[in-house]
Amino acid sequence: MVRRTEKRHLSKDKSLATRPFSPYEFMIAWRYLRARRAEGGVSVMTWISLIGITLAVFALIATLAVRAGFRAEFVDTILGANAHVTVYSTGHDDGNGNLVKGFTDYAAIASRLAAIPGVTRAAPLIRGQVMVTAFDQTTGGDVYGMSAEDLATLPRIGTGTKAEGSLADYPNGIAMGSELAKELGVGIGDKVRLIAPSGVKTAFGTSPRVNAYKVEYIFTAGRYDIDKVRIYMPFAEAQSYFNREGSADEFEVMVKDPEQVNAYTEALLRVGGPNALLWTWKQSSGNFLRALTIEDNVMFVILSILVLIATMNIVSGLIMLVKNKGRDIGILRTMGLTEGSILRIFFLCGSFTGVLGTAAGVVLGCLFAIYIDPIFSFINYWSGGGVWDPSIRGIYNLPAKLQLQDVLSAMSLSLGLAFVITLIPARKAARMNPVEALRYE
Repeated sequence: MVRRTEKRHLSKDKSLATRPFSPYEFMIAWRYLRARRAEGGVSVMTWISLIGITLAVFALIATLAVRAGFRAEFVDTILGANAHVTVYSTGHDDGNGNLVKGFTDYAAIASRLAAIPGVTRAAPLIRGQVMVTAFDQTTGGDVYGMSAEDLATLPRIGTGTKAEGSLADYPNGIAMGSELAKELGVGIGDKVRLIAPSGVKTAFGTSPRVNAYKVEYIFTAGRYDIDKVRIYMPFAEAQSYFNREGSADEFEVMVKDPEQVNAYTEALLRVGGPNALLWTWKQSSGNFLRALTIEDNVMFVILSILVLIATMNIVSGLIMLVKNKGRDIGILRTMGLTEGSILRIFFLCGSFTGVLGTAAGVVLGCLFAIYIDPIFSFINYWSGGGVWDPSIRGIYNLPAKLQLQDVLSAMSLSLGLAFVITLIPARKAARMNPVEALRYE
């Protein structure tokens, strides 16, 4: 009879048992978080933890967004103003013992290159270096000889870009970068002189060639090092100016998928001929991109440590809370709460801080990335200007690109650290002996 009664009581206790994270556990945890300053300053520690996590998550998301934006902007300027693949020649013997570089049948080769599946553009090119002078100002420049039709198809330089002048007038003069025009102090319609060291061939040797050209088009490619030195000249004029009559130095090839540029190697070499060689954008900028990747990883590790330090404040607050609530823990245990319930109550106290701080940090970080231009303009105005030097950074403004993967990484890191660290003082509270807690009360 007694055994049957015990079984009935046990079944009754099981039916009254509550599931984990019941409403009363949330209620008690929320009540503890709003503890008064007289109860040990727990609310102050909670606010410190909350602000620390918010700022750490904000810094992490903002840094990841700027890092992604800088990389995207840099790659876009590479792919939009330069060849994805350059096809050039090692040279051939002209029959008189002279090494001749370039391609004489450039029109046919350009057509065959453009017909390769995946190739979106193939333009013959003349390249040379000159001295540029105007209004007593002299600087160096890189000349690209290219037809008006091919120049118009360059994404960062041709039609639809930020530029002055008209491409329709380009055959009557030259096009140059905005920074080069600014340094020389020239505008649309002004004339500049180009001086090529290897110019006119005479009986006494080669003398420099000096020609004057009107500036008909001023472009801004978005990269300081491009806008500072680059000049475009009509293809036929460049052939005459650099003594390349009847030939082209190389071909500027753009493909549909620049990330898979190596997949086009075999077809490009086959069309280019036995003396053709390739130089891809990954080869020219690979070291810089690898350096960016290393910097990205290091910055993520450093900012992750900041998030860890911010979440450690949760431990300080919870240890104070457990110490101040020792009597409450003893009473709750004598009322029937299990160790698991006590652990979950104090786990919720720390988790609330982690979740709220992470959410606030995510919101601030996303707003910073979205409104980075007006924010940076305000900072630049407040500091008197000159905060961002394009000659050092390479691009003209601070970009930001908000990516879902970066936001989720920051959230996972912050919440994961907050949950794990919270378990330490919560476990200590759960294992507190109710007799010892109430002995001196």
